[in-house]
Amino acid sequence: MFAAAIVAAGLGGLVASAESRAAEVMGIGLQSDDPGFISLGVGGFDVLHNETAGEFRAEYRSDYKLLGFLKPIGGMMATTDRAFYGFGGFGIDLYFGSRWVLMPNAAVGFYERGDGKDLGSTIEFRTGAEFAYRFDDRSRLGLAFNHISNAGIDKRNPGEESLVLVYSIPFSLFK
Repeated sequence: MFAAAIVAAGLGGLVASAESRAAEVMGIGLQSDDPGFISLGVGGFDVLHNETAGEFRAEYRSDYKLLGFLKPIGGMMATTDRAFYGFGGFGIDLYFGSRWVLMPNAAVGFYERGDGKDLGSTIEFRTGAEFAYRFDDRSRLGLAFNHISNAGIDKRNPGEESLVLVYSIPFSLFK
């Protein structure tokens, strides 16, 4: 049993090392010195279905990293149909070279439909990703695609998809 644990630990180390080397070769990596951001976005809510509305969002993206890579995020979204969604979760910044950033993210929050789409529950989950270009001042301009649904906690679970243009302003620009 002890020998099997040593072999498993050794194989795990080899796999992690190989993944790290592959990421270096491909130019993919995590950055440790990125600032926190205020991100503002505008786009479309429910873009793949028939209840499309305008969407506006504001997010705070922390520079703190849980476990060395999970960045806390929180924010709110409102639509032209008076729907509102407040959320909190985590994102991971993956860099492709020094300019391109992919941020997969997941969050949970509270949804109020207003005059908009009924998503089936007040509690809704958001998953998605943003692909952005990073400027010299570290601000970013990107395109985010997100899916919001209640993950089946209610019988009604139509979900929705958003496509949003996002500009992220680093806190260092406010100093």
